[in-house]
Amino acid sequence: MNSFLGLSHNASLLVYTVIAIIGLIVLIAKFKINPLVALILASLFIGLCAGMDLSAILKAFEKGVGGVLGFIAIVLGLGTMLGKMMAESGGAERIAQTLIRLFGEKNVHWAMMFVAFIVGIPVFFQVGLVLLIPLVFTLAKHTNTSLLKIGIPLTAGLSVVHGLVPPHPAAMLAVGIYGADVGKTIFYSLLVGLPTAIIAGPLFGSFISKRIRLTPSVELAAQFSESDRKDLPGFGITVFTILLPVILMLCATVADVTLAEGNALRTWIDFIGSPIVSLLIALLFAFFSLGFARGFSRDDILKFTNECLGPTATILIVIGAGGGFNKVLIESGVGDAIAGMATQSHISPVLLSWLIAGLIRVATGSATVAMTTAAGIVAPIAAAMPGVNLELLVLATGAGSLILSHVNDSGFWLIKEFFNMTVTQTLKTWTMMETILSVSALIFIMLLDIVV
Repeated sequence: MNSFLGLSHNASLLVYTVIAIIGLIVLIAKFKINPLVALILASLFIGLCAGMDLSAILKAFEKGVGGVLGFIAIVLGLGTMLGKMMAESGGAERIAQTLIRLFGEKNVHWAMMFVAFIVGIPVFFQVGLVLLIPLVFTLAKHTNTSLLKIGIPLTAGLSVVHGLVPPHPAAMLAVGIYGADVGKTIFYSLLVGLPTAIIAGPLFGSFISKRIRLTPSVELAAQFSESDRKDLPGFGITVFTILLPVILMLCATVADVTLAEGNALRTWIDFIGSPIVSLLIALLFAFFSLGFARGFSRDDILKFTNECLGPTATILIVIGAGGGFNKVLIESGVGDAIAGMATQSHISPVLLSWLIAGLIRVATGSATVAMTTAAGIVAPIAAAMPGVNLELLVLATGAGSLILSHVNDSGFWLIKEFFNMTVTQTLKTWTMMETILSVSALIFIMLLDIVV
């Protein structure tokens, strides 16, 4: 790799990464280059500047695309079909009407945050998003409210749980690396997570929705929120249908804690509770509870499930390209460069874990990579220092891994496409929300550190 103006290898890598990210934003926002093309160009640039072999750059990009789409494509496809069944049957409208009646039109954004927080505990962020996004469109239509005012609380509730609360994989890995207590970590994460989600969700959502007006995607609005049915399904059966994958994933979590590894029952429960299988089971159940039971024929259901996949094609392509860019950044050594520079600092382990995770997250776009890498770096430092609260280290690492999601994060593109935003609008909304989450959580963690 050629050094940048005589800088060290690590410093040059970081400079090239910043140039690639700024260039990516300019290509899309200023020159209106298609995000897929811009992401490929940015990946080639960072790979060449980092000194990667030409074939290695392409392999890393392909691996990143495949790694992201291998999971996201199936989850998004099944979740979109489930959302379509909720919309066509009137199930989403039934839940929306119930939430409006219970909380009032002015407070539905608060209801959305609490629903997302609860649903998000056992499920991946992407799964929770595709399960609940129909409600955002339906509530926005019924209350004549901005998509952002309802959507930001949804994403805040899901994101904070994803980053801070075990049993999410990255949080559980950090618990294992630090040797923290799972029960205490969950308790502290709820103390920190709820006020954090409130600040970044309903409060920030209300603020930003007055300043940015969105025009929803016609296709998504049509498939998620339109239903001319007057005989709506019951609230109970609709909620059970949407929560079925959550319940199955929660059962898998309980089995992992209570049953020994290698136990046949645990293996089966883990299989059934995996995101893809649990969503598949919920969708098959929805064919009956929201399909046949509502008078739809097999041809109707086939039509619904076919036509709803069209609008997701563009979303998937852009998300895949984002995953490719992410992988090139990781394999170019950017994460290792940041880790090497951070180990030379002399600050509090709690603050250090947040800072390292944040830097790696900004550079690579992966919250999981940021959290596990930071935990590996800080764990030996914390072990050598008496009196360090290991549970708060887990939370600080998770909080850092959420900060400043931008163009190298596949989640950024998922939110952008769902809410039909420009790159600039996504930076002002989603990126800012994630940053508020991260900084607010750190403040609450530091306050909790004084008490415990």
